[in-house]
Amino acid sequence: MKNTIKVERAKKNWTQAELAERIGISRQAVNAIEAGKFVPSTVLALKMAFVFGRSLETIFELEADDWK
Repeated sequence: MKNTIKVERAKKNWTQAELAERIGISRQAVNAIEAGKFVPSTVLALKMAFVFGRSLETIFELEADDWK
């Protein structure tokens, strides 16, 4: 699953640690999500979209391989 978390974070000038604190997860979890190594739960994905003031579809995008 493709995501724009790093881009959205840069727009806000937030570190991974700052984002992690705002949504209640570890910095390492933010890193794993940004790298595409971990797919967040629906609730966590919605929290991320909310703190960025963006829609869920703007933050996360399904790729062809996600349908397999």
